[in-house]
Amino acid sequence: MQRRHIALLILLALAPTPVGAQRQMENLTRGVVAVRQPNAGVYVGWRLLGTDPEGVAFNVYRQTSGGDAQRVNDGPVAGATNLVDAAAPNDASLSYAVRPVLDGRELAPCKAVAVWQQGFLEIPIDPIAGYRPGDASAADLDGDGRLDVVLHQSSRGRDNGSTGVTGTPVLDAYRLDGTRLWRIDLGRNIREGEHYTQFMVYDLDGDGRAEVACKTADGATDGVGVVIGDGEKDWRTLQPGSQRDGRVLDGPEYFTIFDGRTGAALKTVGYVPGRDPINGWGGIGGNAGNDSYGNRCDRFLACVAYVDGQRPSVVMCRGVYGRIVMAAWDWRDGELTLRWTFDTGVGRAPYTDASPYSGMGGHSLSVADVDDDGKDEIVYQAMVVDDDGRGLYSTGLRHGDAMFITDMYPDRPGMEVFSVQENEEHAEQFQTPGAAMRDARTGKILWSHSPTVDVGGGMAADIDPTHRGFEAWGGPGGLRDSDGKSIGPAPRAGGWSLWWDGDPLRELLAVGRPAWRGGPGRRGGDRADGWPTQVFKWDWSSKQDRPLAELNGVSSTGRPNLAGDLIGDWREELLLTAPDGNALRLYTTTIPTDIRLRTLLHDPQYRLGLVWQNVVYNRPCYPGFYLGDGMNTPPAPNIRLVGDGEAIRLQNEAPVDR
Repeated sequence: MQRRHIALLILLALAPTPVGAQRQMENLTRGVVAVRQPNAGVYVGWRLLGTDPEGVAFNVYRQTSGGDAQRVNDGPVAGATNLVDAAAPNDASLSYAVRPVLDGRELAPCKAVAVWQQGFLEIPIDPIAGYRPGDASAADLDGDGRLDVVLHQSSRGRDNGSTGVTGTPVLDAYRLDGTRLWRIDLGRNIREGEHYTQFMVYDLDGDGRAEVACKTADGATDGVGVVIGDGEKDWRTLQPGSQRDGRVLDGPEYFTIFDGRTGAALKTVGYVPGRDPINGWGGIGGNAGNDSYGNRCDRFLACVAYVDGQRPSVVMCRGVYGRIVMAAWDWRDGELTLRWTFDTGVGRAPYTDASPYSGMGGHSLSVADVDDDGKDEIVYQAMVVDDDGRGLYSTGLRHGDAMFITDMYPDRPGMEVFSVQENEEHAEQFQTPGAAMRDARTGKILWSHSPTVDVGGGMAADIDPTHRGFEAWGGPGGLRDSDGKSIGPAPRAGGWSLWWDGDPLRELLAVGRPAWRGGPGRRGGDRADGWPTQVFKWDWSSKQDRPLAELNGVSSTGRPNLAGDLIGDWREELLLTAPDGNALRLYTTTIPTDIRLRTLLHDPQYRLGLVWQNVVYNRPCYPGFYLGDGMNTPPAPNIRLVGDGEAIRLQNEAPVDR
C-alpha cells in the first residue's frame, strides 16, 4: 500500500498544474495498435494521454501464445509514442503491451493487443438490405476506456431540395470487434438525408459513458424496442408530383437522449425550435430566396460545446439560409434542461430588416474558444454565437459549404477561420467574396478574393513548409499563403486532409467510391470492388499530388465514414466501408514519426470536432493549437478525466520492479 501511495504522489507532482476551470474528458486506455508491415516487422503505436506527466516514458513488450513477454526496446521510449519491432516473429498469436516508465520505474501494463495481420482492422456490421453504411461517430459507450462506433445506415436518402419518399434512418452501435450493442430505427417520420439526422455521441453527464442525442419523431424505436410517441402515426406528405411529396411537415418533433450502452431512450422532450412557419426560414443566404414546401425549414446542424467551460452541452440547430435557431441543452442527473436559445427571428423578403446573423449559416459548423475565456463558442460558418447564447459577431459573408478553424498562422495571435461562400442568382448583388480568411476572435477579414463567384469547396492545411503557416485554397487563384497571395496550383486531391506520415504537414485524401449501388451485395461498375481510397502527399517542389498509400476501403459519400485520431499516437485513422458493404475497415498509418504529441482526443477542440464531423457535409477537425511545420510543443490540456479508464487506474497501481 505504501508503494502505491508513493507512485500516486510522483504522478501528481509531475502532472501539469491546471490554470482555471478544467474540462471533463474521456478517460481513455493507451489505445495500443500493432500492425504487421508488408516486408518485415510490426509497427506499434500508442497514446500519450493529456494527463500524463511530462517525464513519462514507455517500454514495449511482445508476447506469443504460451511464451514470456519480451521487451522490444533497449531503453525506455522517451520520445514519440511509436516504434517498429523489426525482429517480430511471423506468428499469428503475437500480441503487444505497453508499460509506462516513471522516475526509472515501470508501472503496470495496459491490456495486450493482437497484431493486425491484414494492415487494417475489419469490423463486421449487420447490413440491412437496401441500406448503405454512412456517417459514423466514435465514443466510449460502455465505460471501458475504449472507443466504440455509432454508424448511421441510410436508405434512399434525399437532399432537402428533392422530393420523394425515403427509407428510415437507422443508428447502430458496434464495439471494434464487431459486437453490435444496439440498433435504433428513427422511423418513417424522420426523413432520410444528410441534412436531417445529426447524431451527437458524447459523455454529456460525466458518468464515463457516452450518450447519443438526436432529433426523433413518432414511431422511432429505441435500442431496447420501446417506441417513442405514437407508433401508428404517419406524418409524411404522400403527394406524388407535389414539391412536398415525401416530406414530414406535420406532427410533433422530439429531441431524445439515448443510453450509449443499451440504446434505450432516457429522455424525450419537444424539439426546439418547431418548423413553423414553414415559409419563415428564407433569407439572404444561398440564393437569397425562400420556399413554402419544406426545404429551408428542415436543414439541421448540431454540436457539443463546453459553454460553461467545464461540462458539455449539446446544441441542436435549425436553419442556414435565413432564420437560424440554436438550442443548448444540459443532460445532468437524468434531467434534460434548456440552457439558452439563440434565434435570428423570422424574416420576410426583401429581408432588409433581418437580423445581421440571418443567412450566415453553412453546411458545416465548428466549436472553439475563439475569445480565449475558457468557454466555447459556436462557429456557424459566417458568424459566431457566444457561450451565453448571444451573437458574438457576424461577418456578413453569408452562406457557404466549407469552413475551418484553428491556429493557422503561428506568427499572429489567436486562431483564424477560412470559409468559402456561395454566390447564386439573387445573392450576387451582395458582392460576397468567394473565399475569405478572418480573425476568429473578432471576425475581421484578413484577406479575401473572388466576389460574386460561387465557390463550392475549399481547404486550409499546412502542406508546404516553404511558406509559414497554413495554405488555403478554393475558387480561382489556386494555393494561397498567409497574405492571400497565390503561390501556385492547388492540389487535385483537396476534399479532405489528415495527418498520416511522420511530419507535421497534413496529407490529402481521395476517398474511393463503391461499385455496389443501393446496399451491400449489389454490385456493378467497371471494378468489382469499386475504386480505392488514396492518401497523397503534396510535393511543393513539383506542385503535384504524390501517392503515399492506397487503402482498400470506400465510401458512398466521397468522404470517410469517420476520420480522426482514434487509436495509436497523435496521427489520424480512417474508418471506411469494406468494398462489399458488409463491414467497416479501420486504417492507421504505419510510418514511424519522431514527433511526440499528446493524443488529439484530449485536445478539447479536436475532440468536439470528432463529435460534429458527421454533421451534413463532413469536414476534418483541427486542434486548438498550431499543428504544422515549425510548431512548438503545445501545453498539456487543462482537463480532468471521468470514468474508470486506464489513466486513473495507472495512478493507483504500484510500480513493477524490473
